[in-house]
Amino acid sequence: MADLSQGLSPARLQVMWNRLLAVVEEQGQTLIRAAFSPIVRECGDISAGIFDLRGRMLAQAVTGTPGHINTMAEAVTSLRARFPMQDMRPGDIYMTNDPWLASGHLNDFLLMMPAFKDGRVVGFTSCTSHLVDLGGLGMGPEGSDIYDEGLLIPPCKLVDRGVVNALLLEIVKANSREPIANEGDIYALIACCEAGAARLVTMMVDFGLEDLDPLADYIIETSRRGTLDAIADLAPGTYRNVLRVDGYERDLDLHATLTVSAKGLHLDFTGTSGCSAKGINVPLNYATAYSVFALRCLIGPDIPNNAGSLDPFTVTGPPGCILNAERPAPVAMRHTLGQMTPDLVLGCLAQAMPGQVPAEGASCMYDLPLRHAPDVARQGGRPFAVELVHNGGTGARAMSDGLSATAFPSGVFGSQVEITEAVAPVILWRRELRPDSGGAGTYRGGLGQRIEVTSAIEQPFLVFLSVERVRNAARGRDGGLPGATGRIRVAGREADIPGKCELRVDPGERLIFETPGGGGYGPPQGRASEALARDLAAGLVTPAGAALYRGVSP
Repeated sequence: MADLSQGLSPARLQVMWNRLLAVVEEQGQTLIRAAFSPIVRECGDISAGIFDLRGRMLAQAVTGTPGHINTMAEAVTSLRARFPMQDMRPGDIYMTNDPWLASGHLNDFLLMMPAFKDGRVVGFTSCTSHLVDLGGLGMGPEGSDIYDEGLLIPPCKLVDRGVVNALLLEIVKANSREPIANEGDIYALIACCEAGAARLVTMMVDFGLEDLDPLADYIIETSRRGTLDAIADLAPGTYRNVLRVDGYERDLDLHATLTVSAKGLHLDFTGTSGCSAKGINVPLNYATAYSVFALRCLIGPDIPNNAGSLDPFTVTGPPGCILNAERPAPVAMRHTLGQMTPDLVLGCLAQAMPGQVPAEGASCMYDLPLRHAPDVARQGGRPFAVELVHNGGTGARAMSDGLSATAFPSGVFGSQVEITEAVAPVILWRRELRPDSGGAGTYRGGLGQRIEVTSAIEQPFLVFLSVERVRNAARGRDGGLPGATGRIRVAGREADIPGKCELRVDPGERLIFETPGGGGYGPPQGRASEALARDLAAGLVTPAGAALYRGVSP
């Protein structure tokens, strides 16, 4: 704990903690404002954080995804150990996109920068964001190993005393279908680190701090104690759940065993299906990030996320299971199953916290990487690569309906129609909520959406599909009904499209994808008549769908 005899009273430490949270939020906004790619600038697919000398995360920006934030918390510890602090100089920035060290797949770049005050390293800033294309087969599940999926950069120095590694930048650009966007996004990441380091040092000067140790100890110990107090409210024991997911070649079973004790929560994935031959495998760091996020949503949610509040949660899984994929497994679409882990662990928590845990939701975001077909460049067409992100409905809660078309658990906002059409030769003809897609219940599941996309010019494009809930719907809770499954098709073609494949859409064809709905909560017959009437009037439920609330098959 901090030495209060040096004038660092609890009140003063709390003020400094609040200032640190403001610093890191400005750091995150710097990245968003400076980024080139829509998935960063518009969707917020980032993380930003401040760390102490030991590599412990002290604060994170509110904007960001659990898959970036919680993996960053561990990655900085690894990078800090990899590079001797005595060799660091002002202006140095280190980076990697190694999926097992950073954020689970190659498209996420993670940077770490030492912050200097009076010639000494006093802490670190770090950030992560998604780069739209790194070559190889690109974003999609079709790779057979990590080498198919793009350019892997081991931990290295991106910036040396303020000078960018020009050769490394040229290699990244040479291996991308969107070199300008990649270059811009890398400079945005650099600006994010620099802003965080500068503001951190300014804060220390303002408060007369020579080092961060007293504040760091206070933040981490206060957060750890608060989290353990929240865990103490749970009944000790072991809770199990199994979640069936679509998988690639076949349906898969995700197993979770949650053990609650006075020391904390331990989650284990023993029993989970083995790895896929395709790129939906999940490194353990990413599965851990989303699993712990789900637990923290209900256990001490008002406690800031940092090394202290994360410490009481541990996660393990048998090497080789699909939630602990080992090198060189393909992992490009690791979010497909990684983002299903919150539903998996919440199913355990529902047994320890009855009446408090929401139903299952769509969970996996409907991430649709698009790019030009190979023959386009040969024929003088317009090359492009863009990533559309859309979401389904969340599960209903014990006291309210689920949220429609909402980014949970990813936090990645849906792509904006106008921005997408401005940066890529596609037209989004339709984007609307899907009536009846939310599971019926006393509280209705959130609705999915229907989106239609065509080429804006006379050239084909490719879609790299890897989405969930096409075969296995989000389950309701406590008597609620399941939500609607997702559906993908091309207008005029007879058969629906599988949830995971590479798809070519020719000029004049219209891609139609419907995102899943969330499960309902409580028996449908318990829904208030006025709530059902409002849904009918708004077109969220059709007359046929309303029959389910009266216990009649439509």
